[in-house]
Amino acid sequence: MKNSESLSSLMQAAAEVARVAGAVAQRYYRSPSLEIRSKPNGTPVTNGDIASEQSARDWISSRFPDDGILGEEFGEERPGARRRWVVDPIDGTKTYLRGVPLWGTLVAVMEGAEVLAGAANFPALGELICGAPGEGSWINGEPAKVSLVGRLTDALVLTTDESLSGLQARRSGWLHLQEQSAMTRSWGDCYGYLLVATGRAEAMADAALSEWDAAAFLPIIEEAGGVFSDWDGARRIDGGSAIATNRALAQTVRAVLASPSPGGAA
Repeated sequence: MKNSESLSSLMQAAAEVARVAGAVAQRYYRSPSLEIRSKPNGTPVTNGDIASEQSARDWISSRFPDDGILGEEFGEERPGARRRWVVDPIDGTKTYLRGVPLWGTLVAVMEGAEVLAGAANFPALGELICGAPGEGSWINGEPAKVSLVGRLTDALVLTTDESLSGLQARRSGWLHLQEQSAMTRSWGDCYGYLLVATGRAEAMADAALSEWDAAAFLPIIEEAGGVFSDWDGARRIDGGSAIATNRALAQTVRAVLASPSPGGAA
C-alpha cells in the first residue's frame, strides 16, 4: 500500500507527462507537418503519435530510470520492473487526423495490476484531468465529480463506435441501452470518459479497447465518484473492454448492456 504523499506525487508526475507529451502532439495537430502511415494492423499512426510517445518516454526515463514503460507505439521498455508507466500518446488518432479536438494523451502509473495514478490531457480543448486512489480526481485543478442522475431515461450515454463491428452480442446490449436512455452520442475514445468523470455524461461504454486506453481512467472515474469496469463487470483495465458510469446508474447500465437483445429483460 502506497502512502498518500507518494500517490499524490505520482499523480502530479502523471499529469506532467501527459502535459508534456500532449503539447508535442498538439504541435502536429492540424499542421502541414503531420505525416500519416498505416500500422501492420491497418490502423493509422502519425509522426505526432511517435514524437509524443518519445517525449513521454524521455521524461519518465530521466526521472524514474528503474521504472518500466508500456506505450502504444514503441511497446514495452524495461519489462519486469516493479512499477511501470502506461502511455497512449494520442488516444483517438482518427479523430486527431480529422482535425476534431476530442483526442487526448493518456498516462497511467501501475504496480502489478494496481493503477496508482492516471492522467488524461486534452490539449486542443484545454482540459487536463488526473486522479489517484484517495487523492481525488481533478480537472484543471478543480475537483471532478460524476453526475447524480439516477434515471436512465434522463441519462446521456456514450460509446466510441455504435456499430460495435464484430461484436454482435455486445451491440445488442448497446442498442438496448440506447433505447432506454435520454440521449446517446458517439463522443468516444478518451473524451467520453472525461465527460463521465466531470458529470457531463452518465455512461461511457467501449466494447473493445487496449490497456493503454483504459488504465488512466480507472482512478480518475473512481475518485470522481463513479464506477469503472470491463464489459463483464470486473474492476480491471486489461479485459479488452470498458464501462464507466456515475455510481447511481452503475448497476442499471451494466445490466442493460448484458441483456441479449433490445427490448429484452435487463
